[in-house]
Amino acid sequence: MNTFYRKYGKRILDLAIAIPGAALLGPVVAVVALLIRIQMGSPVLFRQKRGGYRGSHFTLTKFRTMFDRRDAEGRLLPDEQRLHSFGSWIRRLSLDELPQLWNVIRGDMSLVGPRPLFFSYLDRYTPEQARRHDVVPGITGWAQINGRNAISWEEKFSLDLWYVDHVSLKLDMEILWRTYLQVVSRKGVNTEGYATTYEFMGTQSER
Repeated sequence: MNTFYRKYGKRILDLAIAIPGAALLGPVVAVVALLIRIQMGSPVLFRQKRGGYRGSHFTLTKFRTMFDRRDAEGRLLPDEQRLHSFGSWIRRLSLDELPQLWNVIRGDMSLVGPRPLFFSYLDRYTPEQARRHDVVPGITGWAQINGRNAISWEEKFSLDLWYVDHVSLKLDMEILWRTYLQVVSRKGVNTEGYATTYEFMGTQSER
């Protein structure tokens, strides 16, 4: 059952939820896009190269929540100095994730799986941590409902690997339900002391 679900069932579930979900949430997406345009200007969408299935890469799409502010040397300022107040609000409601439904429909992502991280992180993983890419990355996942950005990188990777080893329809449905409850309660959006979370520098540099 789990082998069939891994190969075919997850994709069927993704399309069965993402396609009608994108249609039903279309008005919400339009309103959020308009408000971002009014509050922050263009562009409305944020696109970034992320690590995908089996170490491939794809372009993740989210609503923009930050300004592209840089220091005198051209380096991006810390997240807390770039995060717009309206962007912070849509992050708390997880509305910035809505455009990722298109990533799911395209097959770049699944509804459930390890979160796709920066493509530059791939060379920083241990062989064991790299197993998180043995499944398609997801909008939500086991790590997201067990701490999200409020836990350490080591804890996130441990939870991601547990998910990789236990993928099932029952588990995915539980994660989706608990994600809904977490979004409502707005827990774990940030790491303490950070507007989002801190950079992963590799296991030896874990803080």
